[in-house]
Amino acid sequence: MKEMATRPLASALPISKTPRAPSSGSHHSPPPLVRRLQTLARALASSSPQAMASAPAPKKVLVPVANGTEPMEAVITVDVLRRAGADVSVASVEPGSATVAAAWGVKLAADTLLADIADAEFDLISLSGGMPGSSTFRDCKLLENMVKKQVEKGKLYAAICAAPAMALGTWGLLNGLKATCYPSFMDKLPSEVHAVESRVQIDGKCVTSRGPGTAMEYSVVLVEQLYGKEKAEEVDGPMVMRPQHGVEFSMKELNSTSWNVGETPNILVPIANGTEEMEATMIIDILRRAKANVVVASLEDKLEVVASRKVKMVADVLLDDALKQQYDLILLPGGLGGAEAYSKSDKLMGLIKKQAEANKLYGAICASPAIALEPHGLLKGKKATSYPAMWNKLADQSECKNRVVVDGNLITSQGPGTSMEFSLAIVEKLFGRERAVELAKTMVFI
Repeated sequence: MKEMATRPLASALPISKTPRAPSSGSHHSPPPLVRRLQTLARALASSSPQAMASAPAPKKVLVPVANGTEPMEAVITVDVLRRAGADVSVASVEPGSATVAAAWGVKLAADTLLADIADAEFDLISLSGGMPGSSTFRDCKLLENMVKKQVEKGKLYAAICAAPAMALGTWGLLNGLKATCYPSFMDKLPSEVHAVESRVQIDGKCVTSRGPGTAMEYSVVLVEQLYGKEKAEEVDGPMVMRPQHGVEFSMKELNSTSWNVGETPNILVPIANGTEEMEATMIIDILRRAKANVVVASLEDKLEVVASRKVKMVADVLLDDALKQQYDLILLPGGLGGAEAYSKSDKLMGLIKKQAEANKLYGAICASPAIALEPHGLLKGKKATSYPAMWNKLADQSECKNRVVVDGNLITSQGPGTSMEFSLAIVEKLFGRERAVELAKTMVFI
């Protein structure tokens, strides 16, 4: 059996392609009308029945969820695989309930019940960790049978955090393989398993990983296993992944001021249709781990929102109800649709303007600094960063190359791949470096 350990691609920058030089025989480009006709002809050819019939079907992936599933791991896996073009089914193993209460108070709505897709075929089944989610997976006979059939057919299967030990190990599906899992579950791996401490471990058709802090690496490896290295690089770059995984995190701070607002800060995280689900989930999950009181508010007319990669997130309250409280910190996740919704919400932007005028704390990541904060004057006189493709929308771009920027009472960051650093920087400012580092280690981020 082929055995290899791997880690995701190191590049955190979009791939640039060298323009092809014109051939020596071509001195003039075609006239504009000819170019348009050529483009139309190519588009028609690519959409012809023959071309469409020859296009490969998307890879089918199953990501089960349960009460107590670690939301960062589930959401990151789904988001990254959908970026690669996979057809991902998020299936609840909870009998009769599509909505699950994931860990850290995060509520997710699955696409389907596991029982409704029991006979479906998948190219990959990926189990997220978290407790008691992993033990629920272990005890679910239907899921066990589905994964065992997957293994018998020689197809990809994967697990992260507690799930390799609690589910795959218990089912005997790691015997004779090299595998890893969450550090405190290593002793629960059966003796027949070759336990290793890799951040991501591949052995044949099995992929295992360690925890929330390795979930993005794990997900990119799954893309590579399904689609190949080129697709993995294509997905990896735009997410602004870390150049080196597992190393210490930092922020660029200017005009340093105390963020000490007490042991239980009240934090508002608005979400809307089109919000980037990885960013929102990491912010909510990590700040709740740090013991902050996080209120998730929907800008839509219902609690459930459909995020940018179609993950269904369920808010705690509607925005109107959230406005009845005062907040120590307001944080805007990114995602183009979400950022535009924030910018168009007079109530939300009015609240943030009052926050800024009172010199209280606020922040944003990815598209939101450029789309929501900048047009409303909320970056005036401030250094900030945003998603790299939107740096040109910032009036002051002098610090935008930094992954996390803190300027007084404002914090901004770049994208999905910087979300954990962004969240940990907030923990550091609110509670001190020691707690942030401890949390990063607990999540196996460093």
